[in-house]
Amino acid sequence: MELGVLEKRIVANLSNSNLTNEDDIGDGASFKFSAAAAVEGIRQLCQCIAYKAVFQDLCHVLWDGLYVGEVSSARIEPFLHELEQYLEIISSTVHDKVRTRVIIELMRASFDGFLLVLLAGGSSRAFSLQDSSVIEEDFKLLSDLFWSNGDGLPADLIKKHSATVRGVLPLFHTDTQHIIQQFSQLTMEMFFGYGTVRGSSAKSRLPLPPKADQWSPREPDTLLRVLCYRNDEAA
Repeated sequence: MELGVLEKRIVANLSNSNLTNEDDIGDGASFKFSAAAAVEGIRQLCQCIAYKAVFQDLCHVLWDGLYVGEVSSARIEPFLHELEQYLEIISSTVHDKVRTRVIIELMRASFDGFLLVLLAGGSSRAFSLQDSSVIEEDFKLLSDLFWSNGDGLPADLIKKHSATVRGVLPLFHTDTQHIIQQFSQLTMEMFFGYGTVRGSSAKSRLPLPPKADQWSPREPDTLLRVLCYRNDEAA
């Protein structure tokens, strides 16, 4: 009974507005985009929850803690511990129809945060070739948290969303000179249309590449950032 009264009140309010007319209400035209808008709203809300959790609530253990100073003594365990607590809260409080969406967004935010630490983490971080095994092990621990021994997200879904990170991580155990050569070649191709530094160009300073839309081992800005955080003299 109350729902019927509410429905009549909504229709009456719409009838009195300038946004529609009775014909629109009768054939449902005013609500034809409602389902799509609701789905998009849910997606944005899930994304907002996830990125707030990672970049604000867990900032002290991710951005302010992970790999700051000595890499081996500032690993990912504190972040994983608090992230796991968030996952437990989500599992027990979020409706099952949207729970998986929130967890997927939380995984994406965590992977984005991990890459930001590696490629834009500021002057308090530097990585040697020897640190690459630690970094790869930590990312596996992060991925495994969302897999949860088969009880969490599907492995193929985790693989899909971790593709960018997995593409970049090999750069951290790649020889510095090789990265420098690759950076020079890709930059010359981007700005001058050829990949070999010729003539006086070999001694001139390469132009700075534009910021990457997406991190990639074939993208000059990504290579430059790896070099900027490489803890050796050649870099």
